[in-house]
Amino acid sequence: MKQETFVYFIGTAGAGKSTLAERFHQWTNVKGIDSILVNLDPGAENLPYDPDVDIRDWISLKEVMESHELGPNGAQIACADLLAVNTDEVKESIESFKTDYVFVDTPGQLELFVFRNSGRIIATTLRPQQSVVCYLIDPILAKSASGFTSQLLLSVFTSFRLGLPQFSVLSKSDVLEKEDLEQVLSWADDAYSLESAVQSEHSSMYRQINEDIVRMLIDFQSHSKLISTGSKEFLGIEDMYTMIQMLFAGGEDVLSD
Repeated sequence: MKQETFVYFIGTAGAGKSTLAERFHQWTNVKGIDSILVNLDPGAENLPYDPDVDIRDWISLKEVMESHELGPNGAQIACADLLAVNTDEVKESIESFKTDYVFVDTPGQLELFVFRNSGRIIATTLRPQQSVVCYLIDPILAKSASGFTSQLLLSVFTSFRLGLPQFSVLSKSDVLEKEDLEQVLSWADDAYSLESAVQSEHSSMYRQINEDIVRMLIDFQSHSKLISTGSKEFLGIEDMYTMIQMLFAGGEDVLSD
């Protein structure tokens, strides 16, 4: 029986989750690997792909707003909770494809999937033994040491909440100037370099908090290298694929010789 690998794309709004999921899907098509795309955002309006499984077939943000007389924010929270209610239907639809990879595009607002119970329920129900989180770090927010630190903290929270293997990518890295990109990657390679950069920022309570966060990341060994991704020639996709294969296949490649 084919064992699907679930890849959850998670990150802050605008980090490029849908784009990266679609690009990975394109890459697998080129390489002859079976994969499908799953949209779990009930409020998505303009996706860059046609999902194979779409939560909007069961949940509509607009209908929830109208039927419960809720505003957009309240309706999004209600939809997030409804995701768990429809997990069995989503699972059945996914299993009908018999595929190698399932790329799961999560809601735009990270907190709707990570900090509510529905995210953990979905991850547990679908295939917890072969699931991984691809956490996207927004390059614009990562340009400052404090901004990068805050994103690493969100990444740690995501790992704790979902309890799944996880790796981080620097999304849309090709929008950064070469100097900025090298700086962010150096912080990712060396937590003490990041700590020094935070300490060099303007003195404030905010800086002190960030210093404490960096030390916590070092203590928990939650600081890891980043995979740079971008729009040019599937930048970083093969590195992501290799990382996933190392996690679940001991490095064994499903690609044909």
